[in-house]
Amino acid sequence: MRILYAIQGTGNGHLSRARDIIPILLEQGELDILISGTEAEVELPYPVKYRFKGLSFVFGKKGGIDLLSTYKKSNIRRLFGEIQQLPVEDYDIVLNDFEPVSAWACRWKGIPCIGLSHQAAVINKKSPKPKKSDLVGQSVLKNYAPVTKSFGFHFKPYDKHIFTPVIRAQIRTAIPENHGHYTVYLPAYSDKRIIRILGQLPDVRWEVFSKHAKETYSVDNININRINNDLFIKSMVNCKGMFCGAGFETPAEALFLKKKVLVIPMKGQYEQQCNAAALAELGVPVIKSLKEKHLPAIRQWVNSGSIVPVDYPDETVAIIDRILIYHKTSTGKRKALYLGGTPQSHKKFWQISLQRIFKQLAR
Repeated sequence: MRILYAIQGTGNGHLSRARDIIPILLEQGELDILISGTEAEVELPYPVKYRFKGLSFVFGKKGGIDLLSTYKKSNIRRLFGEIQQLPVEDYDIVLNDFEPVSAWACRWKGIPCIGLSHQAAVINKKSPKPKKSDLVGQSVLKNYAPVTKSFGFHFKPYDKHIFTPVIRAQIRTAIPENHGHYTVYLPAYSDKRIIRILGQLPDVRWEVFSKHAKETYSVDNININRINNDLFIKSMVNCKGMFCGAGFETPAEALFLKKKVLVIPMKGQYEQQCNAAALAELGVPVIKSLKEKHLPAIRQWVNSGSIVPVDYPDETVAIIDRILIYHKTSTGKRKALYLGGTPQSHKKFWQISLQRIFKQLAR
């Protein structure tokens, strides 16, 4: 069986999860890996057949997406060319972790595409949502990488095709300790902002991992580190608490390690708003931004934050088996999502979709 596993390369969570899924897929047949996106620091220890620019969002320094950098890196002509040249018809199964090039190549050619991502769980009607509705944000999640069938990961199994997180082996086998420091990963904020706010808690040792730092340095009680997967894992395993964005993998891993967690959802990012709602339901404290007015909440979390219990068993092999069984027994594989139309109409669709995405991010 020929398998294409397509992975979103914006951020590190998708690639971290892929490290544990890939060995299982390699046992099932001939595997090719595709990565699109430009904002990840995690590398895969496996050969990657396809590397595309895709459609990446660039982290900013004020709590959201850097719109200008994102716009500069968004090239509709290049993206459409990547979609056209990808031979998805050569594969028996296409697995997609929120990756747009393979998803739209499959839709254009009428090929089935199975989603296996956190985003697939987020848009499920039974998953927690923020109080304020966001139709544009929902549309972005649904149309960024459309699939024919969805299997998802979330903080809880909210529906029958939603599973608990894949906890990578480095975390699952680690023995957590408490060395007294707090690990910080807030990629949408500048080092300057983080230092200014956290520096007002001088009795706390902060180990910050920054997407913006060009070198490792310290300012009083704050250590700023460049992103390094092994150092980050070591810091998280031995920390007293994790202060991070409302992504998925990092909060899930910290909860698995029985660390207390505090999160800030990115501005204009509907997925993180949904994650924040789910984490709040679990009992994880959420603050809206990294501003001085939220210092009391940060201080309260440091002084008395509680650990939220979770149960994340190792089910990755069973999940992949379930997906492959579904694929082998499903019928009418080519009927659902054939896009039709002309290359010009597809290109126009992407132009309109990108305009909607940027409008959403600019809020």
